[in-house]
Amino acid sequence: MASFLPASKCSSNAVDDCGISQSGSGKIVIISSLDYGRHRMELRHDFANHNKEFRMKVAVLGAAGGIGQALALLLKTQLPSGSELSLYDIAPVTPGVAVDLSHIPTDVKIKGFSGEDATPALVGADVVLISAGVARKPGMDRSDLFNVNAGIVKNLIEQVAKTAPKACIGIITNPVNTTVAIAAEVLKKAGVYDKNKLFGVTTLDIIRSNTFVAELKGKKPTDIEVPVIGGHSGVTILPLLSQIPGVSFTEQEVADLTKRIQNAGTEVVEAKAGGGSATLSMGQAAARFGLSLVRALQGESNVVECAYVEGDGEHARFFSQPLLLGKNGIVERKAIGTLSAFEKQAMEGMLDTLKKDIQLGEDFVK
Repeated sequence: MASFLPASKCSSNAVDDCGISQSGSGKIVIISSLDYGRHRMELRHDFANHNKEFRMKVAVLGAAGGIGQALALLLKTQLPSGSELSLYDIAPVTPGVAVDLSHIPTDVKIKGFSGEDATPALVGADVVLISAGVARKPGMDRSDLFNVNAGIVKNLIEQVAKTAPKACIGIITNPVNTTVAIAAEVLKKAGVYDKNKLFGVTTLDIIRSNTFVAELKGKKPTDIEVPVIGGHSGVTILPLLSQIPGVSFTEQEVADLTKRIQNAGTEVVEAKAGGGSATLSMGQAAARFGLSLVRALQGESNVVECAYVEGDGEHARFFSQPLLLGKNGIVERKAIGTLSAFEKQAMEGMLDTLKKDIQLGEDFVK
Protein backbone atom coordinates (compact mmCIF):
# COMPACT_ATOMS: atom_id res chain seq x y z
CA MET A 1 0.00 0.00 0.00
CA ALA A 2 1.39 3.39 -0.95
CA SER A 3 2.34 5.87 1.74
CA PHE A 4 2.23 9.59 1.04
CA LEU A 5 5.22 11.66 2.06
CA PRO A 6 4.36 15.37 2.15
CA ALA A 7 6.81 17.69 0.47
CA SER A 8 7.41 21.40 0.71
CA LYS A 9 5.77 23.72 -1.77
CA CYS A 10 7.39 23.54 -5.15
CA SER A 11 9.00 26.71 -6.38
CA SER A 12 6.94 27.02 -9.54
CA ASN A 13 4.05 29.47 -9.24
CA ALA A 14 1.94 27.08 -11.27
CA VAL A 15 2.18 24.32 -8.65
CA ASP A 16 0.20 24.51 -5.46
CA ASP A 17 1.07 21.24 -3.83
CA CYS A 18 3.26 18.29 -4.47
CA GLY A 19 4.36 15.10 -2.79
CA ILE A 20 6.10 11.78 -3.16
CA SER A 21 4.34 8.45 -3.04
CA GLN A 22 6.46 5.45 -2.22
CA SER A 23 5.07 1.92 -2.48
CA GLY A 24 6.24 -1.08 -0.52
CA SER A 25 7.89 -2.44 -3.66
CA GLY A 26 10.27 0.50 -3.75
CA LYS A 27 8.56 2.16 -6.72
CA ILE A 28 8.71 5.95 -6.37
CA VAL A 29 6.04 8.23 -7.83
CA ILE A 30 6.15 12.00 -7.66
CA ILE A 31 2.68 13.56 -7.68
CA SER A 32 2.22 17.25 -8.31
CA SER A 33 -0.98 19.25 -8.64
CA LEU A 34 -0.86 22.20 -10.98
CA ASP A 35 -3.42 25.02 -10.87
CA TYR A 36 -3.83 27.09 -14.00
CA GLY A 37 -6.80 29.26 -13.06
CA ARG A 38 -9.81 26.95 -12.92
CA HIS A 39 -7.99 23.99 -14.47
CA ARG A 40 -6.38 21.71 -11.93
CA MET A 41 -4.13 18.95 -13.27
CA GLU A 42 -2.38 16.11 -11.45
CA LEU A 43 0.89 14.90 -12.92
CA ARG A 44 2.35 11.56 -11.95
CA HIS A 45 5.99 10.78 -12.66
CA ASP A 46 6.78 7.13 -12.21
CA PHE A 47 10.52 6.68 -11.73
CA ALA A 48 10.19 2.91 -12.07
CA ASN A 49 9.63 3.42 -15.79
CA HIS A 50 13.16 4.75 -16.12
CA ASN A 51 14.52 1.52 -14.69
CA LYS A 52 12.84 -0.74 -17.24
CA GLU A 53 15.79 -0.50 -19.59
CA PHE A 54 18.01 -1.96 -16.87
CA ARG A 55 15.78 -4.93 -16.16
CA MET A 56 17.14 -7.97 -17.92
CA LYS A 57 15.38 -10.93 -19.44
CA VAL A 58 17.53 -14.04 -19.70
CA ALA A 59 16.38 -17.10 -21.66
CA VAL A 60 17.91 -20.53 -21.04
CA LEU A 61 17.38 -22.99 -23.90
CA GLY A 62 17.95 -26.56 -22.79
CA ALA A 63 16.76 -25.75 -19.28
CA ALA A 64 15.57 -29.26 -18.37
CA GLY A 65 19.02 -30.84 -18.73
CA GLY A 66 21.72 -31.17 -16.10
CA ILE A 67 23.53 -27.99 -17.11
CA GLY A 68 20.32 -26.08 -17.76
CA GLN A 69 18.79 -26.81 -14.36
CA ALA A 70 21.99 -25.93 -12.49
CA LEU A 71 22.29 -22.74 -14.53
CA ALA A 72 18.64 -21.81 -13.97
CA LEU A 73 18.98 -22.29 -10.21
CA LEU A 74 21.99 -19.99 -10.03
CA LEU A 75 20.36 -17.35 -12.22
CA LYS A 76 17.16 -17.43 -10.15
CA THR A 77 19.17 -16.70 -7.02
CA GLN A 78 21.71 -14.26 -8.47
CA LEU A 79 20.13 -12.20 -11.27
CA PRO A 80 19.48 -8.55 -10.37
CA SER A 81 16.17 -7.74 -8.71
CA GLY A 82 13.39 -7.25 -11.25
CA SER A 83 14.93 -9.57 -13.86
CA GLU A 84 12.99 -12.17 -15.82
CA LEU A 85 14.18 -15.74 -16.34
CA SER A 86 12.64 -17.76 -19.15
CA LEU A 87 13.25 -21.50 -19.38
CA TYR A 88 12.79 -23.59 -22.52
CA ASP A 89 13.36 -27.22 -23.36
CA ILE A 90 11.68 -29.73 -25.64
CA ALA A 91 11.08 -31.90 -22.54
CA PRO A 92 7.58 -31.60 -21.02
CA VAL A 93 9.05 -31.27 -17.53
CA THR A 94 10.32 -27.73 -18.23
CA PRO A 95 7.31 -25.76 -16.91
CA GLY A 96 7.63 -27.84 -13.75
CA VAL A 97 11.29 -26.87 -13.39
CA ALA A 98 10.18 -23.24 -13.52
CA VAL A 99 7.46 -23.83 -10.91
CA ASP A 100 10.00 -25.54 -8.65
CA LEU A 101 12.41 -22.62 -8.95
CA SER A 102 9.61 -20.07 -8.53
CA HIS A 103 9.32 -21.11 -4.88
CA ILE A 104 12.76 -19.64 -4.18
CA PRO A 105 12.15 -16.17 -2.65
CA THR A 106 14.00 -13.85 -5.00
CA ASP A 107 12.71 -10.92 -7.05
CA VAL A 108 13.26 -12.75 -10.34
CA LYS A 109 10.19 -13.72 -12.34
CA ILE A 110 10.43 -17.15 -13.92
CA LYS A 111 8.39 -19.07 -16.46
CA GLY A 112 8.94 -22.36 -18.28
CA PHE A 113 8.03 -23.45 -21.81
CA SER A 114 8.23 -26.82 -23.55
CA GLY A 115 7.57 -28.29 -27.00
CA GLU A 116 9.05 -27.71 -30.43
CA ASP A 117 8.65 -23.91 -30.46
CA ALA A 118 11.05 -21.83 -28.36
CA THR A 119 9.50 -18.53 -29.50
CA PRO A 120 7.45 -17.81 -26.35
CA ALA A 121 10.57 -18.10 -24.21
CA LEU A 122 12.58 -15.81 -26.48
CA VAL A 123 10.25 -12.82 -26.77
CA GLY A 124 12.03 -9.77 -25.33
CA ALA A 125 15.16 -11.67 -24.30
CA ASP A 126 18.32 -9.61 -23.73
CA VAL A 127 20.53 -12.65 -23.16
CA VAL A 128 20.06 -16.17 -24.56
CA LEU A 129 22.10 -19.04 -23.11
CA ILE A 130 21.96 -22.31 -25.06
CA SER A 131 22.83 -25.57 -23.30
CA ALA A 132 20.51 -27.88 -25.29
CA GLY A 133 21.96 -31.09 -26.68
CA VAL A 134 23.23 -34.53 -25.75
CA ALA A 135 25.94 -34.97 -23.13
CA ARG A 136 29.26 -36.77 -23.44
CA LYS A 137 29.57 -40.40 -22.45
CA PRO A 138 32.70 -42.45 -21.68
CA GLY A 139 34.87 -42.85 -24.77
CA MET A 140 33.39 -39.79 -26.49
CA ASP A 141 35.06 -36.46 -27.02
CA ARG A 142 33.28 -33.21 -27.82
CA SER A 143 33.58 -33.73 -31.57
CA ASP A 144 31.56 -36.96 -31.27
CA LEU A 145 28.61 -34.84 -30.24
CA PHE A 146 28.59 -32.94 -33.52
CA ASN A 147 26.12 -35.07 -35.47
CA VAL A 148 23.34 -34.56 -32.92
CA ASN A 149 24.10 -31.18 -31.40
CA ALA A 150 24.83 -29.35 -34.65
CA GLY A 151 21.22 -29.70 -35.78
CA ILE A 152 19.87 -28.70 -32.37
CA VAL A 153 21.91 -25.51 -32.28
CA LYS A 154 21.03 -24.63 -35.87
CA ASN A 155 17.31 -24.99 -35.15
CA LEU A 156 17.42 -22.93 -31.97
CA ILE A 157 19.53 -20.16 -33.48
CA GLU A 158 17.08 -19.87 -36.37
CA GLN A 159 14.38 -19.19 -33.79
CA VAL A 160 16.57 -16.70 -31.92
CA ALA A 161 17.26 -14.87 -35.20
CA LYS A 162 13.52 -14.41 -35.78
CA THR A 163 12.37 -13.60 -32.27
CA ALA A 164 15.32 -12.04 -30.41
CA PRO A 165 17.72 -10.83 -33.14
CA LYS A 166 19.41 -8.24 -30.90
CA ALA A 167 20.02 -10.54 -27.94
CA CYS A 168 23.49 -11.48 -26.76
CA ILE A 169 23.89 -15.23 -27.27
CA GLY A 170 26.04 -17.59 -25.22
CA ILE A 171 26.63 -21.04 -26.72
CA ILE A 172 27.29 -23.75 -24.14
CA THR A 173 26.37 -26.75 -26.31
CA ASN A 174 29.40 -28.79 -27.37
CA PRO A 175 31.42 -28.95 -29.50
CA VAL A 176 31.67 -25.19 -28.89
CA ASN A 177 34.53 -24.81 -31.40
CA THR A 178 32.02 -25.85 -34.06
CA THR A 179 28.58 -24.85 -32.73
CA VAL A 180 29.57 -21.19 -32.48
CA ALA A 181 30.53 -21.23 -36.16
CA ILE A 182 27.14 -22.80 -36.94
CA ALA A 183 25.37 -20.07 -34.98
CA ALA A 184 27.32 -17.33 -36.75
CA GLU A 185 26.48 -18.66 -40.20
CA VAL A 186 22.78 -19.05 -39.35
CA LEU A 187 22.60 -15.51 -37.99
CA LYS A 188 24.48 -14.22 -41.02
CA LYS A 189 22.00 -15.90 -43.39
CA ALA A 190 19.17 -14.27 -41.46
CA GLY A 191 20.85 -10.88 -41.80
CA VAL A 192 21.14 -10.31 -38.03
CA TYR A 193 24.70 -11.40 -37.21
CA ASP A 194 26.60 -9.15 -34.80
CA LYS A 195 29.97 -10.63 -33.92
CA ASN A 196 30.02 -8.55 -30.74
CA LYS A 197 26.98 -10.41 -29.41
CA LEU A 198 27.82 -14.07 -30.08
CA PHE A 199 29.91 -15.96 -27.52
CA GLY A 200 31.13 -19.48 -27.01
CA VAL A 201 31.06 -19.97 -23.25
CA THR A 202 34.50 -21.27 -22.28
CA THR A 203 34.33 -20.14 -18.65
CA LEU A 204 34.54 -23.74 -17.42
CA ASP A 205 38.16 -23.82 -18.62
CA ILE A 206 38.90 -20.71 -16.57
CA ILE A 207 37.31 -21.93 -13.33
CA ARG A 208 39.00 -25.32 -13.67
CA SER A 209 42.35 -23.62 -14.22
CA ASN A 210 41.80 -21.40 -11.18
CA THR A 211 40.90 -24.42 -9.05
CA PHE A 212 43.78 -26.64 -10.16
CA VAL A 213 46.40 -23.89 -9.81
CA ALA A 214 45.11 -22.96 -6.35
CA GLU A 215 45.23 -26.61 -5.25
CA LEU A 216 48.77 -27.06 -6.52
CA LYS A 217 50.13 -23.83 -5.04
CA GLY A 218 48.15 -23.66 -1.80
CA LYS A 219 46.34 -20.49 -2.83
CA LYS A 220 42.73 -19.40 -2.49
CA PRO A 221 40.89 -20.13 -5.76
CA THR A 222 39.27 -16.69 -5.55
CA ASP A 223 42.73 -15.10 -5.67
CA ILE A 224 43.61 -16.83 -8.95
CA GLU A 225 42.43 -15.84 -12.42
CA VAL A 226 43.97 -17.77 -15.31
CA PRO A 227 43.38 -16.49 -18.84
CA VAL A 228 42.56 -19.37 -21.17
CA ILE A 229 42.79 -18.84 -24.92
CA GLY A 230 42.19 -20.84 -28.10
CA GLY A 231 39.14 -23.08 -28.17
CA HIS A 232 37.10 -25.32 -25.89
CA SER A 233 38.21 -28.85 -26.70
CA GLY A 234 41.34 -30.88 -26.03
CA VAL A 235 44.56 -29.35 -27.29
CA THR A 236 42.78 -26.16 -28.37
CA ILE A 237 42.38 -25.23 -24.68
CA LEU A 238 45.47 -23.21 -23.74
CA PRO A 239 45.76 -21.85 -20.18
CA LEU A 240 48.29 -19.03 -19.97
CA LEU A 241 49.95 -20.13 -16.76
CA SER A 242 52.86 -17.76 -17.34
CA GLN A 243 50.53 -14.78 -16.87
CA ILE A 244 49.38 -15.50 -13.29
CA PRO A 245 50.80 -12.78 -11.02
CA GLY A 246 52.94 -14.03 -8.16
CA VAL A 247 52.82 -17.70 -9.16
CA SER A 248 55.64 -19.67 -10.77
CA PHE A 249 55.83 -23.22 -12.07
CA THR A 250 58.43 -25.76 -13.06
CA GLU A 251 58.37 -26.93 -16.66
CA GLN A 252 56.90 -30.25 -15.55
CA GLU A 253 54.16 -28.52 -13.56
CA VAL A 254 53.21 -26.45 -16.61
CA ALA A 255 53.03 -29.53 -18.82
CA ASP A 256 51.02 -31.54 -16.27
CA LEU A 257 48.63 -28.71 -15.40
CA THR A 258 47.97 -27.87 -19.02
CA LYS A 259 47.18 -31.50 -19.81
CA ARG A 260 44.89 -31.81 -16.79
CA ILE A 261 42.97 -28.66 -17.73
CA GLN A 262 42.62 -29.86 -21.32
CA ASN A 263 41.34 -33.27 -20.20
CA ALA A 264 39.27 -32.16 -17.20
CA GLY A 265 35.99 -32.87 -18.98
CA THR A 266 37.05 -36.46 -19.58
CA GLU A 267 38.05 -36.71 -15.91
CA VAL A 268 34.45 -35.93 -14.90
CA VAL A 269 32.86 -38.19 -17.54
CA GLU A 270 34.96 -41.14 -16.39
CA ALA A 271 34.38 -40.40 -12.70
CA LYS A 272 30.61 -40.43 -13.28
CA ALA A 273 30.97 -43.88 -14.89
CA GLY A 274 28.48 -43.28 -17.65
CA GLY A 275 26.16 -41.24 -15.45
CA GLY A 276 26.76 -37.93 -17.18
CA SER A 277 29.25 -35.19 -17.87
CA ALA A 278 30.31 -31.97 -16.13
CA THR A 279 26.85 -30.51 -15.53
CA LEU A 280 27.20 -28.80 -12.15
CA SER A 281 30.55 -27.08 -12.73
CA MET A 282 29.41 -26.12 -16.23
CA GLY A 283 26.22 -24.68 -14.77
CA GLN A 284 28.27 -22.53 -12.41
CA ALA A 285 30.62 -21.46 -15.19
CA ALA A 286 27.72 -20.52 -17.47
CA ALA A 287 26.07 -18.59 -14.65
CA ARG A 288 29.27 -16.66 -14.02
CA PHE A 289 29.50 -15.70 -17.68
CA GLY A 290 25.79 -14.90 -18.00
CA LEU A 291 25.81 -12.72 -14.89
CA SER A 292 28.93 -10.88 -16.08
CA LEU A 293 27.19 -10.22 -19.38
CA VAL A 294 24.08 -8.92 -17.59
CA ARG A 295 26.18 -6.57 -15.45
CA ALA A 296 27.93 -5.22 -18.53
CA LEU A 297 24.65 -4.74 -20.41
CA GLN A 298 23.35 -2.80 -17.42
CA GLY A 299 26.30 -0.42 -17.65
CA GLU A 300 28.81 -1.77 -15.15
CA SER A 301 32.34 -0.91 -16.24
CA ASN A 302 35.48 -3.06 -16.40
CA VAL A 303 33.66 -6.37 -16.83
CA VAL A 304 36.20 -8.77 -18.37
CA GLU A 305 35.64 -12.43 -19.24
CA CYS A 306 37.29 -14.88 -21.62
CA ALA A 307 35.03 -16.29 -24.32
CA TYR A 308 35.24 -17.84 -27.78
CA VAL A 309 34.34 -15.15 -30.31
CA GLU A 310 34.95 -13.97 -33.84
CA GLY A 311 37.88 -11.58 -33.92
CA ASP A 312 40.30 -10.20 -36.47
CA GLY A 313 41.32 -13.67 -37.66
CA GLU A 314 44.94 -13.33 -36.57
CA HIS A 315 44.96 -16.86 -35.16
CA ALA A 316 41.64 -18.30 -36.37
CA ARG A 317 38.24 -16.89 -37.30
CA PHE A 318 36.95 -17.77 -33.81
CA PHE A 319 39.27 -17.65 -30.84
CA SER A 320 38.88 -17.53 -27.08
CA GLN A 321 40.49 -14.50 -25.49
CA PRO A 322 39.87 -11.92 -22.74
CA LEU A 323 37.04 -9.54 -23.62
CA LEU A 324 35.93 -6.22 -22.20
CA LEU A 325 32.13 -6.35 -22.13
CA GLY A 326 29.73 -3.41 -22.32
CA LYS A 327 26.18 -2.27 -23.04
CA ASN A 328 26.22 -3.71 -26.56
CA GLY A 329 28.25 -6.85 -26.02
CA ILE A 330 31.97 -6.81 -26.73
CA VAL A 331 33.67 -3.44 -26.33
CA GLU A 332 37.24 -4.67 -26.81
CA ARG A 333 39.02 -7.88 -27.68
CA LYS A 334 42.01 -7.69 -25.39
CA ALA A 335 45.48 -8.74 -26.48
CA ILE A 336 46.56 -12.17 -25.30
CA GLY A 337 49.88 -10.78 -24.10
CA THR A 338 53.33 -12.32 -24.18
CA LEU A 339 53.42 -16.11 -24.33
CA SER A 340 56.06 -18.39 -22.86
CA ALA A 341 57.99 -20.72 -25.14
CA PHE A 342 55.74 -23.61 -24.03
CA GLU A 343 52.61 -21.58 -24.77
CA LYS A 344 53.86 -20.46 -28.18
CA GLN A 345 54.54 -24.05 -29.16
CA ALA A 346 51.13 -25.17 -27.87
CA MET A 347 49.45 -22.36 -29.79
CA GLU A 348 51.15 -23.32 -33.04
CA GLY A 349 50.26 -26.96 -32.48
CA MET A 350 46.54 -26.42 -31.94
CA LEU A 351 45.59 -23.93 -34.66
CA ASP A 352 45.09 -26.53 -37.41
CA THR A 353 42.70 -28.48 -35.17
CA LEU A 354 40.81 -25.32 -34.24
CA LYS A 355 40.48 -24.19 -37.85
CA LYS A 356 39.17 -27.61 -38.90
CA ASP A 357 36.57 -27.48 -36.12
CA ILE A 358 35.43 -24.07 -37.34
CA GLN A 359 35.31 -25.20 -40.96
CA LEU A 360 33.10 -28.11 -39.96
CA GLY A 361 30.54 -25.71 -38.54
CA GLU A 362 30.65 -23.37 -41.50
CA ASP A 363 30.19 -26.24 -43.96
CA PHE A 364 27.26 -27.63 -41.96
CA VAL A 365 25.24 -24.48 -42.63
CA LYS A 366 26.41 -23.88 -46.19
